[in-house]
Amino acid sequence: MIQGVQIDMLSADRLSKMTSYEKIRLILDDVRQGCVVVLEQGLTPEEQGKLLETTMMEITPGGFSGIEIETYPSVGGDKGFFTKVFGKKSNAPRLMVIGPVDQLKMLSREKDRLIAWASAAQ
Repeated sequence: MIQGVQIDMLSADRLSKMTSYEKIRLILDDVRQGCVVVLEQGLTPEEQGKLLETTMMEITPGGFSGIEIETYPSVGGDKGFFTKVFGKKSNAPRLMVIGPVDQLKMLSREKDRLIAWASAAQ
């Protein structure tokens, strides 16, 4: 049997065909099984909030201990006051890495690089 960490890489195309609920369920189900999930196109701020809220409800003592999330900011990001006033929609993050909090440790986040350490489930 191969030992290590399973990494699931999900394309932006696949995610675009899913509802927010389906994305959150897919991510949490994979992470609960010990997988690290990499999203080509990150979640929207609303989806990230719902993911964290759902995660908090599913944490159990001696069981699921939560998730670790790291992401690049969106390209361009918020430009300021006028962007907010005139309602220009901000883009979702470019890349998102999500994994079990006890198996994934983000070591560094730079402008164009994420460095993570992942360990196998014990």
